[in-house]
Amino acid sequence: MPSLSGKTIAFLVAPEGVEQAELVEPWEAVIEAGGTPRLVSTQEGGIQAFEHLDRAGIYLADTTVELGAVDGYDGLVLPGGVANPDYLRTQPAAVTFAKSFFDSGKPVAAICHAPWLLIEAGVVDGRTMTSWPSLRTDLSNAGAHWVDEPVRVCSDGPNTLITSRKPQDIPLFNKAFVAEFAGA
Repeated sequence: MPSLSGKTIAFLVAPEGVEQAELVEPWEAVIEAGGTPRLVSTQEGGIQAFEHLDRAGIYLADTTVELGAVDGYDGLVLPGGVANPDYLRTQPAAVTFAKSFFDSGKPVAAICHAPWLLIEAGVVDGRTMTSWPSLRTDLSNAGAHWVDEPVRVCSDGPNTLITSRKPQDIPLFNKAFVAEFAGA
């Protein structure tokens, strides 16, 4: 397994609505690879995760987007869940935080509905990516080339972008983003 030793990875989530498996399993993959995950949100305190439409675990944010300078991170993971990215894309500080990783050439991994935030950030034009199928039209309208694959690694841009479709793709998603973040 590639090593993330010495690397700090941001996980950006809304205060409520993140899909628990898409947060917890990639988080554990970062730890297993020797990296340090940090939970970033739009507010301090507890983050209410969901398992589909049911409340699941609560996780404490390490910092907020206003305090979290992108310089302190080596990569960004964007978990999905419908409500999570839908809320984040309405928060200018969250949009700016995500866009900063593209501007600085740092790798980003997004799963399921998370690309909604990337559309809002204006960073998907010309990128080949996947997502939950219902985002296909949104991504295409924003200039992305959408593919129906378990994981897609795209280096056609200022950074590497790793995307996946759904929770069932998490093992491949984790393997791909850990390898890319390790090499960044």
